[in-house]
Amino acid sequence: MIAGLDIAEIVELALLLIAVGALSGFLAGVFGIGGGAILVPVFYECFRLAGVPLEVRMPLCVGTSLAVIIPTSIRSFQAHYKRGAVDMSILRVWWLPILIGVVAGSVVARYAPERLFKIVFVGVAWSAAVRLIFARETWKLGNDLPEGPLMRIYGFCVGILSTLMGIGGGLFSNLLMTFYGRPIHQAVATSSALAVLISIPGALGYVYAGWPAAATYPAVAALQIPFALGYVSLIGAVLVMPMSLVTAPLGVRAAHAMSKRTLEVAFGCYLFIVGSRFVMSLVGGQ
Repeated sequence: MIAGLDIAEIVELALLLIAVGALSGFLAGVFGIGGGAILVPVFYECFRLAGVPLEVRMPLCVGTSLAVIIPTSIRSFQAHYKRGAVDMSILRVWWLPILIGVVAGSVVARYAPERLFKIVFVGVAWSAAVRLIFARETWKLGNDLPEGPLMRIYGFCVGILSTLMGIGGGLFSNLLMTFYGRPIHQAVATSSALAVLISIPGALGYVYAGWPAAATYPAVAALQIPFALGYVSLIGAVLVMPMSLVTAPLGVRAAHAMSKRTLEVAFGCYLFIVGSRFVMSLVGGQ
């Protein structure tokens, strides 16, 4: 028995995480989301089976997801950048507000109740799903992205909400850019760059936020060194990362081969499904 699981259960969890790594890397390339929107729900189930207490399960999922996103987002960004699809002017405006938002999100993560992470995840995922699935050309905030303080406020919101959800920021930046008339393919490519900005400080922030968890739950092996650093599961990250790096460029290739409308509907359906899992968790308390 290791961490309360027998060998067969450990092997099953390991294979599941490897498969999820492949899928998350592919989705990182397709949607520019860093893969976090699929990693968080799957990590939640794995940590539940491993006996991680409900009170710290969701932040452990979010922190681990951000750690996995680091190499995946870098690989995805490189592939999009080579195609000339990344809008570097947006990165120059957003990098500082996003970093401030990530720091704020990390501080909130240290003290926030577990339900807050789920509520943020569901609220944002479902709002985005409605926008993408039922999109109309008239659903616009403007003909181009704003300048000045409003743009920086958007950057801060992308940083803090991404940190609380465990995603690379692509979900929010995709929506903002398309609401302001930018092509979905450009939004996806630029979002992959934002994921790099968010995931590195975000993962470090969750190490800080979860540092007391090991002492609070000394009997939970999944929270102890060398299995975890704060709210980052080292086992989960090590098993997921390799395959995500392999499949990220394949997702980029698929994204540029799909039509704008197909990409929007696929992304929207996916977000609705993963959001539903946490609605069930909020209602059932598991």
